[in-house]
Amino acid sequence: MKTNNLGYPRIGEKRELKKSTEAYWKGELPAADLLAAVKAIRRANWERQRNAGIDLIPSNDFSFYDQMLDMSCLLGAVPARFEWSGSQVDLDLLFRIARGTRGGKGASSTASEMTKWFDTNYHYIVPELSSGTAFRIAGTKVFDEFKEALELGIRTKPVLIGPVTYLSLSKMTDAGASAASCLDLLPKVLPVYIEILKRLQDLGAEWVQLDEPIAVLDLSPAQKQGLAKAYAEIRQAVPKLKILLASYFGDLRDNLADFMKLPVDAFHVDAVRAGNELDAVVAALPVDKILSVGIIDGRNIWKNNLAQSIKRLESVRGKIGADRLWIAPSCSLIHSPVTLRNEVRLNGEIKDWLAFAEEKLSEVSTVAAALSGKDVAAALSANHASCEARSKSPRIHNPKVKARCAAVRPEDIRRQSVFSVRDEKQRQKFCLPDFPTTTIGSFPQTAEVRSTRAKLKKGEMSQADYDSFIAIQVQDAVRRQEAWDIDVLVHGEFERNDMVEYFGEQLSGFAFTENGWVQSYGSRYVKPPFIFGDVERPNPMTVRWSQYAQSLTKRHMKGMLTGPVTVLQWSFVRDDQPRSETTKQIALALRDEVNDLEAAGIHVIQIDEPAVREGLPLRRTDWAAYLRWAVDAFRLSSSGVADDTQIHTHMCYCEFNDIIDSIAELDADVISIETSRSNMELLGAFVSFKYPNQIGPGVYDIHSPRVPATDEMVNLLHKAQTVLPRRNLWVNPDCGLKTRTWDEVDPALKNLVAAAKELRHSGAR
Repeated sequence: MKTNNLGYPRIGEKRELKKSTEAYWKGELPAADLLAAVKAIRRANWERQRNAGIDLIPSNDFSFYDQMLDMSCLLGAVPARFEWSGSQVDLDLLFRIARGTRGGKGASSTASEMTKWFDTNYHYIVPELSSGTAFRIAGTKVFDEFKEALELGIRTKPVLIGPVTYLSLSKMTDAGASAASCLDLLPKVLPVYIEILKRLQDLGAEWVQLDEPIAVLDLSPAQKQGLAKAYAEIRQAVPKLKILLASYFGDLRDNLADFMKLPVDAFHVDAVRAGNELDAVVAALPVDKILSVGIIDGRNIWKNNLAQSIKRLESVRGKIGADRLWIAPSCSLIHSPVTLRNEVRLNGEIKDWLAFAEEKLSEVSTVAAALSGKDVAAALSANHASCEARSKSPRIHNPKVKARCAAVRPEDIRRQSVFSVRDEKQRQKFCLPDFPTTTIGSFPQTAEVRSTRAKLKKGEMSQADYDSFIAIQVQDAVRRQEAWDIDVLVHGEFERNDMVEYFGEQLSGFAFTENGWVQSYGSRYVKPPFIFGDVERPNPMTVRWSQYAQSLTKRHMKGMLTGPVTVLQWSFVRDDQPRSETTKQIALALRDEVNDLEAAGIHVIQIDEPAVREGLPLRRTDWAAYLRWAVDAFRLSSSGVADDTQIHTHMCYCEFNDIIDSIAELDADVISIETSRSNMELLGAFVSFKYPNQIGPGVYDIHSPRVPATDEMVNLLHKAQTVLPRRNLWVNPDCGLKTRTWDEVDPALKNLVAAAKELRHSGAR
């Protein structure tokens, strides 16, 4: 029985990828040294998987940014504004597409749009295609990495995003083109895919993994036909190369029969997210095909109950035979931290409940060994003890929290008055100009800020000295905002390491790692906390610094919180109770914080919920139940305040059209959204819906180092005010400014304020 892995974390055990990439961007590391560093990461990954007993080891799962951008570069799908010469796509061009350009050599160019990868917190750069896109092989990465592994004696399984998923997640730039029209390009892109596969076969590849996670969504007839056409042509053109077709993140449902008819050699299914479908998958599996069963959760950090998994798979083995059954994680392990080996401070009891990517490889091998009749009794016994200890631990359950959740009433999730009444009270109280300006919350986390926080954690600095340092940073941020003439200020969040981790550290039921990093996009890594037990707030979390910042200015200070759904989505979540119940517990903790902020004199409070859209179930039939508890959680957190306290929320990098009614139902007084990369396209949902509350469409792409000019921001705001009432429009960046430098932020926010003032003076258009 073989073991199979779909992908492995590419960030390095000690974040070597981030450090090397950012040094290269700064001009501090030559390209040759960057390439040597990532080659060492790949080698370590391949050898670790080989040593763990993985038979089918992936290559081309490494990426500087994401696999969709890599696919665009391989296929030569480069947006025209980057003035590509048409030769091979090099590393600098890849970074320019992802990050934009600042000018210098050639014109300044905006980065390509970025959005979430299915329902994960991982992002991808959206391919920009047109009817004139001329696909061709424009890169060598997939070939080079296969040869690189082969030189180490490892014959890998190259991984590619499948053609239908690639096109389905792209956008058309032709005027009037619909998103669905990307599939019209399938006849143009298929020959290039086939050429890529032939080259891999010529290099000695025996298996290639084509990822088609689109198969777990509600497919259109065109997508179903596209899958059938694509794989029929691939099989005819490359009959000897073995193809593993991988789906993950959900169940196949009505797509199951069509999926299993595709002419490939093996299928991968996610038996964690779609565990109830496994019997149906086995029944539909053609007699000459292999089934890779993703039995180990690739997206969470809890140990697998190996005895339960083995029992489930014994039935599968009995029906299809051991030679047609592969054991695998549910999806790529890029969504999991690298290893537990470096977690020396984590509570020993809790650590024993966990498995990161490296440990998951061992779980895969242990399950396969057990099903192959090998003696793994010691491993199974240790695993059983860990699972039992976790289920019975008193750390998990808090009767007081459960009782409070059960006592929530309908009136607890409603503001005192409707928005129109609140709006007038707030306008009278705040007296803000048209196009009021604000930021999304965070300001640059400089090297000094990060090093000072590290000193506190290492015990090299006292809490009092650290607090004095933070106070100076807050003072500086307030003075800068006053100088820029921002209308509603923020304190800058210098005391916060992460918008979720900071709150988790102050809530019960959360635990933290030292090195549990996962990639969000590019060099942006996050270290999610994990929720292991019932959640409550022992003490106020943000009041001190918000209140201090307010004392420094006569302008309105905005309190900053992360919303309950986002805290849930951006954490590793306990799997022993419904997610809705955990979210309600978080919402009640945040409600206490919101009420305390109001009592402390903070009357503008932002509760960020960028993860509401990404938390949607992948099938529309499952949306209503999720949206009900997600909306209720936000309202539970925000509804305990007076009418003249203004509640903001923030969302970024997602499509809003299909959930706009639920976004409106959040009943936030002001919502800020990302719109700069999409050139205000994402505003369309709010226009069509006639969204009644106030909106801040972002005019500054903070994920790019470029500084947008005032005219550029004015043009975006002109687009917004032609479709929305001016009195409802705010002016703000797309997101927080934590990752930017002051040299970038200072001119950008000066330009932002200038743009708002120009609009104020221009009159209605």
